[in-house]
Amino acid sequence: MKIEKLDAPQLLGLNKFNVDEEAAHIVIDKTICARCLEKPCLVVCPAVLYKLDKNGEISFDYAGCLECGTCRVMCKNKGIIKWEYPRGTFGVTYRY
Repeated sequence: MKIEKLDAPQLLGLNKFNVDEEAAHIVIDKTICARCLEKPCLVVCPAVLYKLDKNGEISFDYAGCLECGTCRVMCKNKGIIKWEYPRGTFGVTYRY
């Protein structure tokens, strides 16, 4: 029996997301984020959901969130004003 090794992007591609379009489970305050010089969220999010646009403004898309909480822990300026697990039946389902 041969076991196929998958890299991180391939494994992430197996996940299923049921996105709650009515209630974001993570909300950021872009005003607070603009004052943050280090912006650790750009490098710690394993799903790479935090991005800087051409004007240097941060954006975030909760639809692909892995619900690990790393961004919340690393955000020392409290720019993440809401972080909770998605409502029942919503969020990520890990598959392999």
